[in-house]
Amino acid sequence: MRSKIIKTILFILGVFMIAILGLILYYLLSTRMTIPEPLETAVIDDPVFSPGPDISVCGNSWLHHSRSGLWELYLEGSPYERGVLNGKLCQELLFKQEKAFVNRLEEMIPSKNYQKFLKYFVSFFNRDLDEYIKEEYQLEILGISRYASDEFNFIAPGYLRILNYHAAHDIGHALQNMNLVACTAFGVWDGKSADSSMIIGRNFDFYVGDEFAEEKIICFMKPDVGYNFMMVTWGGMIGVVSGMNEKGLTVTLNAARSSIPLGAKTPVSIVAREILQYASDIETALDIVRHRQTFVSESFLIGSAQDGKAVVIEKTDDVTAVYDPDTNHIIQTNHFQSEALFNTPLNIKNMENETSVYRLERVRELLGACDILDTRQTADILRDQKGLGGKNIGMGNEKAINQLIAHHSVIFKPDSGLVWVSAGPYQLGQYLCYDLNEIFSDTARIPVNKEIYVADQTIPQDTFVLSGDYSDYLIYREAETEILEAVKAEIRLGNPEKFISAFIGSNPELYKTYWYSGRYYEFIEDYENAVKYFNLALDREVGSAYERELIEKEANSN
Repeated sequence: MRSKIIKTILFILGVFMIAILGLILYYLLSTRMTIPEPLETAVIDDPVFSPGPDISVCGNSWLHHSRSGLWELYLEGSPYERGVLNGKLCQELLFKQEKAFVNRLEEMIPSKNYQKFLKYFVSFFNRDLDEYIKEEYQLEILGISRYASDEFNFIAPGYLRILNYHAAHDIGHALQNMNLVACTAFGVWDGKSADSSMIIGRNFDFYVGDEFAEEKIICFMKPDVGYNFMMVTWGGMIGVVSGMNEKGLTVTLNAARSSIPLGAKTPVSIVAREILQYASDIETALDIVRHRQTFVSESFLIGSAQDGKAVVIEKTDDVTAVYDPDTNHIIQTNHFQSEALFNTPLNIKNMENETSVYRLERVRELLGACDILDTRQTADILRDQKGLGGKNIGMGNEKAINQLIAHHSVIFKPDSGLVWVSAGPYQLGQYLCYDLNEIFSDTARIPVNKEIYVADQTIPQDTFVLSGDYSDYLIYREAETEILEAVKAEIRLGNPEKFISAFIGSNPELYKTYWYSGRYYEFIEDYENAVKYFNLALDREVGSAYERELIEKEANSN
C-alpha cells in the first residue's frame, strides 16, 4: 500500500516537473525575438569630439547642453545610423535615464520575487513586440542599444531592454491603469488666437520620479526618409509623446482608460512617431492610426497647419474615431469625446472616477476668460494650479492643470514652425523657443559657443518659483516622502505632533497632507487623531472618486 502511494506521489511529481519544463521551454521559445540585421555603417567608427564647451559632435550630428539645462540633440541619416549616433552622443544620458527608471521600479515594486515574476511576465507578454514595430524603428533602437550599459543586463540584453521600455507605459497603463499619466492639452486658432494662427499647448504629466525628468532632450531629427521633425524625449526613447514636423503637423499623446490587452501590440509612442515622420495633414495621420493595432486606448491630439485646425484621433483596440469640435478651439485631457466612444462603459467610468473632466472644465473656464490667446497666456494656463472657479485646491493636486509633476510642457505654433519647451522645474522654468525652419535650414551650423533657441521669444519663468509657496512645496514633498516611508517601514517619528503640524503648514489646502497624517496616526494606533485627519482630508478637494472612497473607508474603520 505504502509503495503504491509513493509511486502515485512520484508520478504526480513527474507530471508536475514535465509541466514546469514544458512551460519553461514554451517561455524560451515564445519570448525569442529576431534582432534585425543592419547594414554596416561608417558612423560606428566615427569619433565623438568636442569643438567647444557643452557640445559633442559625431559626423553631422551633435548634442548640445543649453544654458537653460535642456539637452538639444540633432540627428540625421538612415535608421541604424541615427540610432548609433544617438547612442554615441547620449550614452551617459541613456545610462542615467535607465538607472532612474530601474530605481523607480524598485521603489514601486520592492519585492525581488515579484520583480522576477514581472520580468518574466513582461518578456512573455511582449514576445511578439517586434512584429508590431516597423523595421526602421527596430534598427534605430538597435543602434542605440550598442551603447546601453551592461549593468542592467540582469533585466535583458540592451536591444531587448530598450525595445521593451517603449512599451513600459502601455503595459503599466493597461494592466493597472496606474495614474502615471494625466496630461492636459488644448489648442486655439482663427478668431481665438491673437494673430489667428494656431497655438497648441500641452503638459506631459508623466511621473516616475523627479530624477527621471531631470535630463530632458529636445531631439531634432532629419531622417533619410520622411519629414524633418522635433520631439521632446529622454535617453533611449525614439517614440514620440510631444512633437512637431516641418509641415506644421503636431502630435501629443493623452492616455485614456483601457481594457486589459491579451498580447503585444504597437506602443502608442511608436504610432505617434510614425505620424510625425510621415504625415503632413490630419487625413494621413488618421490613416496611420487606423492601420496600427495598439496596446492601449489613446488620444492623439493632431494640430495641422495645412488643415488650419486641430482634432483628436481616439483609438481603442477595435475602434478609431475622430473628435472634431468644429469651432476655433479644442481641449483634451484623458477621456474620449467623440460620438463613437464617449458613452462606452470604460470611458464613463473614467469620467466619473478620475480627474479628467475636472481638468477639462478648468481649461474651458480659463479659455472662456480670454477673448484671444497668445503664447504667454497659453503658458499661464499650462502653469495654472487652481481648481474650478479659482479655488485653492492645494499645491500638487491631480485636479489642477499644473500638478507640479510635469516631465515637460510644450507650446506649438505650427503655421510658423515655432515651438516653446519648458525648462525645469516642471513647467515653471523659462519656455525656450526653437525655430524649426532655422534648425533644419541648409545654412544651420553646429552650436559652438552659442545657443540655438530664439532668445527674444523666451517666455519668462513663473514667478511662483521665487515665492515662499514654492519653498513650502519643496518642504511638503520632502515631508511627504518621510511620513510615507515611516508608515511603510513602521518607524515612529521623533516628535509626531511637531512634524505633522509643520507638514500640514507646508501645504494646508491639499487633501493628501491630511490623508497621510491620518495614516501615520493610524499606524501609531492614535485612532482619534487618525479619524480627525481623514475627515479633514475629505473636507478638501480630493483628487479622484477612488481616493475619496479609500479615505472614507479608512475613516470609518477607525
